[in-house]
Amino acid sequence: MLGEASTTEIARNTDVEGLPENKQAARAGGKVAGNARKELEKKSGRKVSTQENYKELPESLRRLDDGDEGEG
Repeated sequence: MLGEASTTEIARNTDVEGLPENKQAARAGGKVAGNARKELEKKSGRKVSTQENYKELPESLRRLDDGDEGEG
């Protein structure tokens, strides 16, 4: 949720238009959320995402390893 909120705020504040600019905003928002997760893990001494709390997604919903696939 933090990644989505961060991405939305970054996109609104920088007036992005089109896929390339939205992709940059999404990466920046994801970085904010990732940094927050790492900081939480560091402060708490525990992992946020573990094998026990990870929900396996069906193949059709998994993220592509190479986010640039299909662009060209």
